Amino acid sequence: MLFICYPKCSTCQKAQKWLDAKGVAYELRNIKEQKPTADELRAWYKMSGLPLKKFFNTSGLIYKDLGLKDKLPALSEEEQLALLATDGMLVKRPLLIGDGFALAGFREADWERALNAIPRCRLVYGKRPLTACKRSMAFCAILDVLRTSRPPARASTLW
Repeated sequence: MLFICYPKCSTCQKAQKWLDAKGVAYELRNIKEQKPTADELRAWYKMSGLPLKKFFNTSGLIYKDLGLKDKLPALSEEEQLALLATDGMLVKRPLLIGDGFALAGFREADWERALNAIPRCRLVYGKRPLTACKRSMAFCAILDVLRTSRPPARASTLW
């Protein structure tokens, strides 16, 4: 999972504390030092199902200085994505990118819903401490194999 934030942002700090309290493993990326590319933003936008405007940091100084409130409606989707990619501070944060989802901004209920859809053992591997036992992780790995393979003839009643 990828957690993109601006470390000085209080909302990002709150979201990071929330992830840590849940024991979720994530890769941390500073949005100011490593701004998202247009291709990344395009993929996340499509994955999120949100309007592209939701990816803009509408309360940020750059957004206001550029007068984007009035200019965005006249820009094409590609122009908006290119604009977002010019400066990480234009992008709504924090961003949480997972397998099959992209969340912009920290709304605890939305994040909880997205994370609840992921098996616990997949949330807690990596750099963060493991809170799931090895047996449950192995069990999930076996289930993944079973779900993607054809059932054996004798065990067909199990599927």
